[in-house]
Amino acid sequence: MAQKLIDDGALIISNGKIAEVGRFRDLYSIYAGDRIDLGEVALLPGLINAHCHLDYTHMAGALPPPRSFPDWIKGILALKAQWSYSEFAASWIAGASQCLDHGITTVGDIEAVPELIEESWAATPLRLLTFVELTGVRSQREPSAVISEGLDVIKNTPKIPNKSAGLSPHAPYSTKGTLLSLVAKASEQENFRVSIHLAESQAEFDMFLKAGGPLYDWLKTQRDVRDCGHCSPVAHVDTYDGLTERTVAVHVNYLAPGDAFRLALRKTHVVHCPQSHEYFQHARFPYEELKSAGVNIALGTDSLASTRMRGKTKPELNLFDELAQFSSTHSGVRPNERLQLATLNAARALGMQGDVGQLSPAAHADVIALPFNARASEFEEWACHERPKVTGVMLAGNWVREPLAA
Repeated sequence: MAQKLIDDGALIISNGKIAEVGRFRDLYSIYAGDRIDLGEVALLPGLINAHCHLDYTHMAGALPPPRSFPDWIKGILALKAQWSYSEFAASWIAGASQCLDHGITTVGDIEAVPELIEESWAATPLRLLTFVELTGVRSQREPSAVISEGLDVIKNTPKIPNKSAGLSPHAPYSTKGTLLSLVAKASEQENFRVSIHLAESQAEFDMFLKAGGPLYDWLKTQRDVRDCGHCSPVAHVDTYDGLTERTVAVHVNYLAPGDAFRLALRKTHVVHCPQSHEYFQHARFPYEELKSAGVNIALGTDSLASTRMRGKTKPELNLFDELAQFSSTHSGVRPNERLQLATLNAARALGMQGDVGQLSPAAHADVIALPFNARASEFEEWACHERPKVTGVMLAGNWVREPLAA
C-alpha cells in the first residue's frame, strides 16, 4: 500500500526487518541467504486492527442486535458481571489467535480487566497497544483516583518487546469531563496514546446535543447531566482538551456541522468498525465528510459482542470481513484507499507509522500471504470483497502461522 504493486515480487528480510523490496529477478543476484518461494500468493503487510476488545471474543452471538443502544449497554454489563477472570482470559487468548489466523499482526486493544495484561501479553506474539479502560461516572469515583489507577497499570506492567500501553476513557457519557482533561494532560506529559468511543450512536448524539433521548433518560439518575444539551459529543470532548494527535476516536458515526474540521484541526484519528456499525444499524458512516476534512481514518473490528451471526456461524476477528462490509457501503472509495485503512492509516493512528503497515525498507517484517493467481491489477478489488484466506503470517521475520501450499 506504500508503493505500486510489484508483480513477481520479493522481500529481503534481515534481523526481523525488511531490508529490500523489489522484483525477484532483481533481488536474487544481490542476496546469498536462504530463499523461500511461496508460490502463487500475494504478499501484504500484516493488517492492523486499530480498535478491538479481545477479552470479549467469546461473547460472539451472545447479544442479538438490540432495539436501542442503551439496551445493548445494559446487556453487555449484565453479561460481563457473570464472567470470571478465567473466562475473560480464555476469551482474550482466543481473540489474539483469531487475529493471527486472519493476518492481523498489530492490535489496538481496549482492556477492561487490567489484571489480564501481564499474562496475556506473554501469551501472544501480536504487536499490541493496550488501552486501559477508565470509567467512573456510575461509580461516582473521583477522576483523580481513576486516572491514578490507570497510570499505575501502565507503570507497573512489565516491559515486553512489541507491547505498549495507553489509556481509554471509555466514552463521554461514561466519564466525567475532568477525567478527560486529566487523561489528555497525562498523555501529553508521558507521550502515550488515548482511545475513546465517541459519537457512536444517535442516542449519544441526542444526549449531548439535545439533553434528551434514551441514553440521557437512562443515565440522568446515575450521572450529573448538566454537561448535556450544549454541543455535540465531539465538541464536548474537545471542551476538555480530549482531542489531540495522540487520540484515537472510535466510531464517530454522528457529526454536527464543523465536527469533522474540528477533528482534523486537532489531528485526531478516527477508527471505523463496519460490522459493528451494521449490527447497530447506525446512519451511514460519514467517511467522505471526514476524509474531505483531512481526518486520518482507520479500520477496526470492535468486539464480537456487537457483530452479527452469519446463520449459525459465529463471527471472528477478521479485518477482511470488515473490508468487505465497508466495500459494500462505500464502493466509490478506491480499493487501494480501502486497504490503507487497515495498514498505513491504522499504523498512523496507533503511532507506528513507518514501522508497520507497509512493505518498505526498515519496516518490521510483518508479512502475510494470500493465495492469488490472477492479474496483479485485479488484486486490490479482490482482496476488498472476497474475504480471502490467509495462508501464512510472519511477524518480525518469524513465521507465526507457517505458510501453506496455495
